[in-house]
Amino acid sequence: MTAQPPSSANVLWFLPTHGDGRYLGTSAGARPINLGYLRQIAQAADDLGYFGVLLPTGKSCEDSWVVASALAPLTERLRYLVAVRPGLQSPTVAARMTATLDRISNGRLLINVVTGGDPTENKGDGIFLDHDERYEVTREFLDIYRELLRGGVVNRQGKHIAVEDGRLLFLPAQPSGPPLYFGGSSDAGIATAIGRVDKYLTWGEPPAQVADKISRVRHIAARRDAKVSFGIRLHVIVRETDAAAWQAADALISHLDDDTIAKAQAIFRRMDSEGQRRMVALHGGRRDKLEISPNLWAGVGLVRGGAGTALVGDPTTVAERIKEYVDLGIDTFILSGYPHLEEAYRFAELVFPLLPMDRNRTHPGIPVNTGPFGETIANDLRPEQRQAAQS
Repeated sequence: MTAQPPSSANVLWFLPTHGDGRYLGTSAGARPINLGYLRQIAQAADDLGYFGVLLPTGKSCEDSWVVASALAPLTERLRYLVAVRPGLQSPTVAARMTATLDRISNGRLLINVVTGGDPTENKGDGIFLDHDERYEVTREFLDIYRELLRGGVVNRQGKHIAVEDGRLLFLPAQPSGPPLYFGGSSDAGIATAIGRVDKYLTWGEPPAQVADKISRVRHIAARRDAKVSFGIRLHVIVRETDAAAWQAADALISHLDDDTIAKAQAIFRRMDSEGQRRMVALHGGRRDKLEISPNLWAGVGLVRGGAGTALVGDPTTVAERIKEYVDLGIDTFILSGYPHLEEAYRFAELVFPLLPMDRNRTHPGIPVNTGPFGETIANDLRPEQRQAAQS
């Protein structure tokens, strides 16, 4: 099926609550993840005009709800994409948490629905369901959760979840609740998404594979007369030249040894996530063929679960690759890069001007120093004035 490409896109950044640094797979160049550092990233993303930030979820991360609650009052427009976990939370408790955070953030909450793809981690959290059963729980959860956020009263006896006289006394700030984001590459995942979520997400696969996935989702959505839009999760490595960007990509994994890669790949193989299987298949745990599509590099996925690919290149090249995904129907980009503070600035300064963006904001009113213009030359001359004098 074909559809008109979106005319503009939203760009979100990432809060690395599971760790950050200059290199992957090593403590060299690592940074402490504390509230002060996360605040720097969130406030930078807010000031630079990112639409929002994704907070990861899982046992390796600081709790996303607590972190978002701490940072929301410290930012002005930034939205927070926070996970609900069907099977870990009841839909009624999750709805109350959602409504509360949406209200105290003045309607800046986005919800990421995470079913969970690591059976070992799931068992540690008390979930002993197989892949398809988890999606059964997710469907029941979402049907109840969405109705509660709309102000409905729920009485339901499902296979996995039973609710009697479920209701919210205090509704969210956003009518009908925050937008729901969801990723699931299996047939069960796609069937769960259609008609229940607002944004279907994919990890950063090559454009041809993304096009195929979008086509599958659109076909099912059309049969059900349902609407859905699309987002993608990617890393970015942007430098002023292509050569510098690829040098930075090589440096990012320069401390990885074969043993570390092998251990990471063994953990990924135990997962029953179809999306994770597709990520691993892009590189097979090998270092020698990491550019899997023009400027799409799979080196991150050697040791990082979930999103494992990065767009690498100079600003014009990266913008062109992003526009290729926009042409497929992607209207939301959830990006990250190492270290996350510096790369947030690089991407915004170098690539934002080249993209058809729904900007969170431009600098309103009178900015500090009436800038931006760089450092004043010799305490007297602004760079623009000097450039104008030379032209």
